[in-house]
Amino acid sequence: MVFETIRKLLADQLDIDEEEITMESTLLEDLGADSIELVDLIMSVEEEYDIEVPDDAADEIRTVGDAVRFIENLVD
Repeated sequence: MVFETIRKLLADQLDIDEEEITMESTLLEDLGADSIELVDLIMSVEEEYDIEVPDDAADEIRTVGDAVRFIENLVD
C-alpha cells in the first residue's frame, strides 16, 4: 500500500518514528521536513514507483494524504 511505503520513506529520511506519521500529518509543520528533505522524498518516491512528479504538482502536496492520493493516481 502506498501509505506504508511513504510512511517508511518519511520516517527514514526525517529520522522519526513511523507511528508519528498519519494521513493528516503536514509535511512541513507536523513532520518538520525542510525543502531539501522534500526534494529528497520526491526523488525517493519517483525511484520507488518509477514515476516522475512534475514540479508544479509537488507544490500542491501539503500532507501525507495528499502525497498518497497523488501517487495512487499516477500509478493506477
